[in-house]
Amino acid sequence: MTLPIIAITMGDPSGIGPEIIVASYSHNTSFLNCSLLVIGNSERLKDAAKILKQNIKVNICKSTNDIVTKDKNTINCINIGTLPKNFAYGKNSIIGGEAAYQYIKTAVDLALNNKVNAICTAPISKKALHMAGYNYPGHTELLAALTSTSEVSLMLATPNLNVIHVTTHIGLIDAIDKIDPDLVFRTIERGRKILLKSLNREPRIGVCAINPHAGEEGIFGHGEEEKKINPAIEKALALKWNIKGPLAADSLFYLASRGDFDLVVAMYHDQGHAPVKVMGIKNGVNITVGLPVIRTSVDHGTAYDIAGKALADEKNIIEALKK
Repeated sequence: MTLPIIAITMGDPSGIGPEIIVASYSHNTSFLNCSLLVIGNSERLKDAAKILKQNIKVNICKSTNDIVTKDKNTINCINIGTLPKNFAYGKNSIIGGEAAYQYIKTAVDLALNNKVNAICTAPISKKALHMAGYNYPGHTELLAALTSTSEVSLMLATPNLNVIHVTTHIGLIDAIDKIDPDLVFRTIERGRKILLKSLNREPRIGVCAINPHAGEEGIFGHGEEEKKINPAIEKALALKWNIKGPLAADSLFYLASRGDFDLVVAMYHDQGHAPVKVMGIKNGVNITVGLPVIRTSVDHGTAYDIAGKALADEKNIIEALKK
């Protein structure tokens, strides 16, 4: 039986990506029932193994046909480009940003050509990416561009809470301006579709308001709930979807955390990210919803301050692989 292949992009080579990938191999990954293929730099992986004192070998692959499946202590790697000798950890650089971009592009090409079945991404530095000339706000927008996808949604998944975002990597004022009923509805639709597959039933969806206390009947804000959110909810209710809102975000996240909702629709980045990270960043997985390929990611950054010091925690990337 041919195992499905997950491509793991190494992320920024100056960050903790190489370490968390190598560290994940110290766990028994056979439960994943898949083959893992790192898209990155083989020498950086070897260096991470030395830092972590792990007995890990790197099998350099020219294609997916070269993957070794029987040895859990062997990392299969498609080697992309070269890095300078003694390339520094913990620093933004053009070299690091270019490398991270090429790892992602290669993984996407493999996925679009049906050579791999899914992509799992280690963290990148947005600043390094921009330094290299790729002016994307983050992974989500870059993946959308590489797959020619007009619109995607960022979803954070944890064992107890799923949150999909109407807007993500833009400022709060810009986010409120961008939100409109059609965008809210499309986001709800994408979230519902992905949960239908995993739950095999109609998901219970709660939609956040923009303003405190959902506007308190017009006391707070300028009628954003009525203008920007209510029409989307009414459209979903007409389709007989199990949906409530707009609800005050603080109350909604409490209700969702105790199990009253399967999905929370957040209006902007921090509204959705903050509760998930408070509940446990190690268990949070980033899923890009709407792409023609499956993509999950760790829910943390490059952690430059601890990169190269054997301090990174690999639990989050294991969760991302399991998803």
